[in-house]
Amino acid sequence: MKNTILVPLNESIISQIVIDYLINIGFDPEQVDITLLHIFRKPSAEEELMGKKFAKERIPKIKKFLNHIKKKLVDNGFFEANTTIKILTKQYSSVTDGIIDQFKKNHYKMVIIGRRKMSKSEEFVLGDISIKLVRALDETAVVVVKSK
Repeated sequence: MKNTILVPLNESIISQIVIDYLINIGFDPEQVDITLLHIFRKPSAEEELMGKKFAKERIPKIKKFLNHIKKKLVDNGFFEANTTIKILTKQYSSVTDGIIDQFKKNHYKMVIIGRRKMSKSEEFVLGDISIKLVRALDETAVVVVKSK
């Protein structure tokens, strides 16, 4: 039975660390289906001022980034046919909501997400996606890869 893995990513250093972790975890590439996911959340007021043109310009950049990540996985033994890129332009109120929605639609066996180090005040104000996912996705494995 194949392992289905959801890997939410953005263009951050922690996303690169997550992929390195995935490459080194020791999965049999024949037994793994990977979905590389990017979610657009609703823009903040500041981002809204930047306009729709800015938002549309981000999509090709995200595609390029995810294609680079897919190539890295393939170069490290994962199968191209078993690696899917999914970019959600439907704007969720939070990245967490988007990940949970995608999980419910596709029932992945594992979610691998990165977590950058935050101060307690940042965590209080911004919330912590990884903690929310661990609580919400109690029927699957949630692997949290922390940055140094």
